[in-house]
Parts: sequence; C-alpha cells; structure tokens
Amino acid sequence: MSTVEVLAQATAAGPVRVTSPAPREAWWRLAEEDGATLVTQTPHWLDALCATAPFEDASRLYVFAGGRRLVVPLVRRRGLPARLTAEESWPSGWGIGGPLAAPGTPDEEEALVVFRDLAGRPALRVGVRFGPDADPVWAAAAPRDFAAETVTTYGLDLSGGFDTVWERRFHARVRRDVRRSERSAVEVEVDREGRLVAEFYGLYEKSMLRWAAQQHEPRALARLRQSRAFPQRYLEAVAERFGTSCAVYLARVGGEPAAGAVVVSYGDRAKYWRSAMDRDLAHPVRANFLLQKLAIEDACAEGRTVYAMGDSRPGSSLAHFKEGFGAEERPTLRYRRERLPLTEADRLMRTTAKRLLRFRDA
Repeated sequence: MSTVEVLAQATAAGPVRVTSPAPREAWWRLAEEDGATLVTQTPHWLDALCATAPFEDASRLYVFAGGRRLVVPLVRRRGLPARLTAEESWPSGWGIGGPLAAPGTPDEEEALVVFRDLAGRPALRVGVRFGPDADPVWAAAAPRDFAAETVTTYGLDLSGGFDTVWERRFHARVRRDVRRSERSAVEVEVDREGRLVAEFYGLYEKSMLRWAAQQHEPRALARLRQSRAFPQRYLEAVAERFGTSCAVYLARVGGEPAAGAVVVSYGDRAKYWRSAMDRDLAHPVRANFLLQKLAIEDACAEGRTVYAMGDSRPGSSLAHFKEGFGAEERPTLRYRRERLPLTEADRLMRTTAKRLLRFRDA
C-alpha cells in the first residue's frame, strides 16, 4: 500500500506531496506523456526486477503545487533494515532509470527538491542514473553530496527509415557482413511469445564460457557471476511482462542455435538488451550482423526513432561493433549519495580480485 507525505522543503509555489510506492496508474500516465521514456523506466521493468531478485518497489511520485508530476523509479533490497539497504534506480546491471516528468521539464527548484528528498532517505546508498536525453537542469541542481559518474551508452538514430539507416549509417564493412550472412545457410526465427527464451539462454551459457576464456576468469567463477547477474528467470520475467514488445531473435545454422539477440521496446524506443552466440557456428556466417540488421529493420517498421544499444567502454571491441551500425556515444550521468564509501570499497575488492586472477576486461 502506498503512503503519502508532504515534504518540509516545499517550493515557493507551495507544498510537495510524495507518494511511495508510486501508484501505477500515475506512473504509466507519466510514461506516456514523457516523450523520452525508456523501456527501463516503466513499471514493467521494475516488476521484472522484483520478480527476479530480492528487491521491492520504492518508487516515489512527486506532485508539485504548480501541477508538475514526477516519478523516480526506485527499488530497495527486501528483508533489510532501512539503514542497511540501498535505494537505487537501478542496481548494477539493470540499466538506466531516472525521473519521468510531466507536463514539461521540471525547473531547477523542483529538481533540487527531488535530490534533497533522496538525500534524506535513511538508506546507506541512494543512486539514480539518468538517461542520455535527461535535461541539463538535473546536473545544475545536483547537490555536492551526490557523487557524479559518467557512463557511456550507445544509440542509433532511426530517423529517415531503414533505407536511410542502411545507406547512410551502417558502415560499409557491416553491410558486407550482412550480405554475406544473407547468402549463407542461416535461418532466423523471431519470437514474441517467450518460446525461444530457453534456447537463447543455452547460447548465453556458451557465451559465458567464451567470455571467461577471453578474460582469464575461472569457468566456475564465470558461471556463478554471470548466472547471478543474468539468470534465466530474469529474461523470462521481462518476456512475460512486455509480451509482444519483447522480441527474441534466434539464428540457426544446420538447425543448431548459432546466435541470438533480445530487443525490448516501449514508445518510440527499441532497446537491444542481450545477445549470445556459439562462435564456431555464428562467426563464419556473420549471424550476429544479420540479427542486428533484422532487429533494426523491425524497429524502423514499428515507428521507433531510437535503437538503444546499451553501455560499452569506448574503444572496446563491443563499442566498435555498435559503431559499425551507426550507433553514437551518448554520455549519461549516475548520481550517488552514500553514508559509507560502499562503491569505493566494492571497486577496490573487484580490482584486487581481478589482479589476483590476471583478469582482462574484454
């Protein structure tokens, strides 16, 4: 059940009412009204997270006296006292969260009210990651007690339709690889009902082992780490909640699964979410390139204007792959307020473990 409170730090226009968790009807209405809404900012995404991991809904709806409504998607870990947990939008690996607002963009005073309210939460850590189209007002309003981190994500502009994307944004090398795949004995199936989830996840498990070898990571550790970060039930939960807006693309060679990609869509945006492959089967026929071409073509046919390709380290092989389709770097900001240096401690432990394992980032 939602609780309602009136913030002490009201704006000059009057009091601010906060409801938590945010009522779903109000949240969905904001998602429809805010043209920059991402798949990962919808209630379905939060529901999938809570169904997959030990989290609960901590979202907050702000209603300002001037009429502005704003939702900050948040989750917190279940079963822990408030002062020993984190409230985040989102936890690591779950993508971009950040506020939705209507009508229009909040002013700096309203943005500051939100930051101050989040800073006052009893959690050990409060974190919010903004999308690439977040208004600069948020950066201007961010208090000094929130540490800022820049994360690079990649997005492909779909304006002009697929013919324009193919001719002007795909690199020549990518077009050659797509044509090569189309001439090969590759069969592609697209599933929007969740039927191919298990086959895709089988490919993902093979990918885990390949990534482990590339990174000099023990296979047992890789299985444990990746299965915790992305268990099969995670994909099942997203496919169930998004229905036909979650598409699983699967390429087969000789009847065997060779490569797969998962694309989730909402509004005018499609999100390339996960991929996997059996390299021995997929690489010779460039199956991954064909899957991306088909997914982008479908996104254009559905009227999407952006094909989000997720985070990558600039200069990495994955960034190079995305850039081949015309995706461009988009900086995003993550803000974090911590009562104890949890992030730095976690970074130190990970760095030490990687050094001991001679781990190499792919």
